[in-house]
This record gives sequence, structure tokens and C-alpha cells, in this order.
Amino acid sequence: MINLLMAIPALSTSLIGAANFVSLLPNLIALTPRLYYAAPLVVVISLVYGATRHETLSEIVGHAFRSIVWVVGFMAIILGVIWAAGFLM
Repeated sequence: MINLLMAIPALSTSLIGAANFVSLLPNLIALTPRLYYAAPLVVVISLVYGATRHETLSEIVGHAFRSIVWVVGFMAIILGVIWAAGFLM
């Protein structure tokens, strides 16, 4: 198989590049801040929660916006408490 890959340079380069990317994938995932996953999750949860309470799109979006503000505000307060506790320790 290796000899076949070396005989076809374009194929060997693409497969070796793919293998390198796959080997780097755990490191890339480890470097991705977990906060990036929170933003779409908060938006989707807020939209679904708003949709369970209202029928029209304008009411759903308004309720979702208020929910997003509430959740982000709550997360900011928790972050502030943890940050302040770090200085006390």
C-alpha cells in the first residue's frame, strides 16, 4: 500500500495530509475554548423555550432575546463570583 501511495504523488500527499490533520484533531479540540459551544446552545435553547410559550414569530423572538439576556447575565454574575473568589484565595 505504501509503495502504491508513493507511486501516485497527489494521492499520497492528500492522504498523508489527511492523516496529519486527523492526528492533530485532538489537539485542536483541546485548544478550542468551551465558551464557543455555549453561544449556539444558549440561542437554540432560548428559541425553543420561547416557541413553547408563544405562537407568533415576533413574540418568540422577543421572548428568546429576553431569555438570552437573562442567561448571559446569570453566567456573567457566576463568572464574577468565581473571579472574585480567585483573588481571595
